[in-house]
Amino acid sequence: MTLVETPAAIAARRTSWWRLLLRDKFACVAVVILLLVAVSAVVGPVLLGDLAVKQNLRAVNRPPFSLDDGWAFALGSDSLGRSVLARLVVASRTTLSVAIPAVLISLVVGSIWGMWAGYHRGRRESVSMRIADVILSFPSLLLAVVVLYVFSPSALNIILVLAIARIPIYLRAARAESAELQSRLFVDAARTFGAKSWAIIARHVAPTVLPTLFTVATLDFCFVMLTESSLSFLGIGIQPPDMSWGLMVAQGRQVLQSAWWIAVFPGLAIVVTTVSATVLASWARLAMDPGQRWRLTLPRSRRKEVKP
Repeated sequence: MTLVETPAAIAARRTSWWRLLLRDKFACVAVVILLLVAVSAVVGPVLLGDLAVKQNLRAVNRPPFSLDDGWAFALGSDSLGRSVLARLVVASRTTLSVAIPAVLISLVVGSIWGMWAGYHRGRRESVSMRIADVILSFPSLLLAVVVLYVFSPSALNIILVLAIARIPIYLRAARAESAELQSRLFVDAARTFGAKSWAIIARHVAPTVLPTLFTVATLDFCFVMLTESSLSFLGIGIQPPDMSWGLMVAQGRQVLQSAWWIAVFPGLAIVVTTVSATVLASWARLAMDPGQRWRLTLPRSRRKEVKP
């Protein structure tokens, strides 16, 4: 059976990613916000120096939205007179340096493991899925709490425990996609011509599985960042003198009634970053799928009306 592409699908396939991104205002705003967070995490601590830890007991709990003490205190000060804005920027590096490596480790290990298990099937698939079921039987946050309570809480331990706990998410997704693709005709043709299994996985299976894995990774980034913030809030995550958004929320809850800005602004940063990542994941899922890219040429209000 010959599939006939619609003019909209052909036009969307030829449209660059940049133009597709510009068509979606929500995705553009999400990209801008995430870029600002990334740039502030990389450049901010260098430019601010020791401003985030510099104490001024004469400016304790200064309210926000005032430039009387300089731009650094535009978001107010905390109970030790430190700039909330400076601490917010410096804390973004710690938060991202935990979330990004944890997601990358679990993505690489879980996707390779899942594609290998789904392609070969049989006992390899069964053993892999049983291991994934055992890990998933423990909630990620509860597992992290137990491990960090036994061992010393540190950024490295948080990365390792979250990466191991999230591997089954990618393993199951990659296994399901690979198991369906390994019986396709183009995979059988490559196998007939003597291609090795890893060459087939890299050339034919991985490009098809990557869009799904990228979407899962983007959403998992939100989960990992929220988990790190929750652990820091509970006191078993990032420890002072290091800073993270979750730790700032935990420190600000004690003076929430008298100095709400100490906890609200880092909490708002967590919400805005995770929502932006979720919006970008929704856009990227359509942009990376050749059969669905044409939906991005439609107005956002009409995308749900058109059935796949």
